[in-house]
Amino acid sequence: HVQLVESGGGSVQAGESLRLSCVGSGFTVSTYCLGWFRQAPGKEREPVATISSVSSTRYADFVKGRFTVSQDSAKNTLYLQMNSLKPEDTAMYYCAARNYWDCTLREISYNYWGQGTQVTVS
Repeated sequence: HVQLVESGGGSVQAGESLRLSCVGSGFTVSTYCLGWFRQAPGKEREPVATISSVSSTRYADFVKGRFTVSQDSAKNTLYLQMNSLKPEDTAMYYCAARNYWDCTLREISYNYWGQGTQVTVS
């Protein structure tokens, strides 16, 4: 049974940092494509960052240079380090896993989703 559980969200001031975590169970995160998506109120869910099973990363233009995606195989955990946060980063953040080594930004390609963690920047 594959499960993804996010944590690390919260309320911060603009310019501050947060690190989101996503613990996977029922599969080995290092063999899957993993991604972070977000959904702001009244908006569609959008991709934020992805990391393939060979650690190739991709970022949305709006987070380049501010966010870093990584994974720890020993802990079976995906991370999103978010620096220089802006009010427009306020959203529910979801981690997702795709049962394939390479990544896409198309959310329909992802097989498993976490429940989300809220990030609020004021």
